[in-house]
Amino acid sequence: MSWGLVSTTVLEVDTDDGLLVVKAGGTPDRHIGREISAHERWTAPWVRCGRAARMVFADRATKLVVTEYLPGRLVLGTAASSRLDVYEQAGALLAQFHRQEHVVDEGYERSANTKTLRWLAAPHRIGPDVAGRLRSMVEGWPTPTATLVPTHGDWQSRNWLADDIGVVKVIDFGRAAMRPAGEDFERLAVREFLRVPGAEQAFLRGYGEDPREEDAWFRRRVRAAVAVAVWAFHVGDDCYEAEGHRMIAEALGRFPVRSMRSSATSSRSWTG
Repeated sequence: MSWGLVSTTVLEVDTDDGLLVVKAGGTPDRHIGREISAHERWTAPWVRCGRAARMVFADRATKLVVTEYLPGRLVLGTAASSRLDVYEQAGALLAQFHRQEHVVDEGYERSANTKTLRWLAAPHRIGPDVAGRLRSMVEGWPTPTATLVPTHGDWQSRNWLADDIGVVKVIDFGRAAMRPAGEDFERLAVREFLRVPGAEQAFLRGYGEDPREEDAWFRRRVRAAVAVAVWAFHVGDDCYEAEGHRMIAEALGRFPVRSMRSSATSSRSWTG
């Protein structure tokens, strides 16, 4: 049941009490701890209405989490992935998740910039000129305060289920963390929103608003593109790496002048 790119094993187990899903993390795994925290802090509203599985056992030390089995089929790769009502439901579910709490963080943007520079300093196959341009851009970005909310971290159709009557449910909280709300839009923006006409509009109807501020959204897109290209190279996923390179080209080609001018102006006015 796992995707095979991280050191997590996922098993479906038939017990006297019904089907359970067991997740076990390997030595380098960081996802199980996040999954446990998400179930402890944020999934309750979804569990109550049958949109997420209930956690029945967890052990952080051994990196083990057990949940009830959640009926449904993955939306990814099925007819449901083209249905606009699925995206409207997904938007409404995400809004409910995001509204649970928020915190203002003065260091989030600075930390995110630093992480992107670390990615660029690691081995990768980004062209030298492009890498240099990215590095200069990130170094010149402002570091404003950010409002963080509970985010799923991998919000896309491969982590949604649809049951026999079309009700959307949510799985896999291994990347859940406090982040800006717009970050849960990023993976949809480079996949489903491009592939399915009307999906973005339907999603926003469900969500109720668009939380993506233009400059912050551009910074997020660039950071995500770099992270995808470098991480995928490290794990040997050529297709995902190619997606990262396409994301970089799109970001740099679409916003080069505006982003540099905006960053310079914002840097002069930022006093924090």
